[in-house]
Amino acid sequence: MLKIYLLLATTMVVWGLNLPLLKFLLIHVSPVTMTAFRILLAGLAVFLFLWMAKLLRKPTKQEWMFIVGGALLNVALHHYFLNMGLLRTTGTNAGLILGTGPVLTAVSAALIMRIFPSKIQWGGVLFGLCGISFVVLSGGEISGLSLGDLFIFISILVQVLSFLVISKASKTLDPRLMTAYMMLVGSVILLFVSIIQEPGEMKVFLTVPPAFWMGFITSALIGTAVGHLLYNYSIGKVGPSKAAIFMNLNTIFSLFGSAIFLGESITAHHLVGLVFIMIGVVLGSGAAEDLWKKRKQNALEN
Repeated sequence: MLKIYLLLATTMVVWGLNLPLLKFLLIHVSPVTMTAFRILLAGLAVFLFLWMAKLLRKPTKQEWMFIVGGALLNVALHHYFLNMGLLRTTGTNAGLILGTGPVLTAVSAALIMRIFPSKIQWGGVLFGLCGISFVVLSGGEISGLSLGDLFIFISILVQVLSFLVISKASKTLDPRLMTAYMMLVGSVILLFVSIIQEPGEMKVFLTVPPAFWMGFITSALIGTAVGHLLYNYSIGKVGPSKAAIFMNLNTIFSLFGSAIFLGESITAHHLVGLVFIMIGVVLGSGAAEDLWKKRKQNALEN
């Protein structure tokens, strides 16, 4: 189990550092078009990895239903509403709303999959929410609710629902293989949306500087391909609720990434938030319970 926890923590480092990189890419290319091609490149990279690892196979009809559902929720709808929301709301509002991901995942898993977190894990969720609040509120006061806030909430809600689909599909379909097909299907959907919503934007790729391509390839291959491979694989091993707890770390690593690459400042509020988030991850992931049970078992054996 420790191996999976380390994979999830690594994923959050990758996703966190990917955020300032995405901010740089969006300076040059509109969000839907850039995201469509970034995910398409990531999907092709995952397919290449699976082919080399001899894990590539054709899904069954039932598995295709999970793939299409996951692609629509996790790729197309999540990224579309996230980008549209960020254009219409503040970073503070968005950070708080995205911080509800673990809570929404735990509630959805309980209602839909009948997977109920323990009291200690619920405590971890609350600690994580407190930590997220400390981090994002240090940036300013909450502004009034807007259409952008609704878009951000929809983006995290559909992503949470996609985690349940991935968890369900992992019983017969390797989550890594599902990731590849989801990215391919989702990127095609986003490409059609970009043609309608951002006509002519593809021509912009011909005018971007070399630094854009370095960031674009890094984001696609590491931030998206590797990140989603690790996270979706972990969902198949520990379930959506435990995996989602680690999403709180994304805020912290995004903060440090922005400080390093974008020159943003780190305050005492951020450090307090970090402590709360770390406590929340240890409790909410079940790591604390696993350690306590092992110690209790060792004490009985000795």
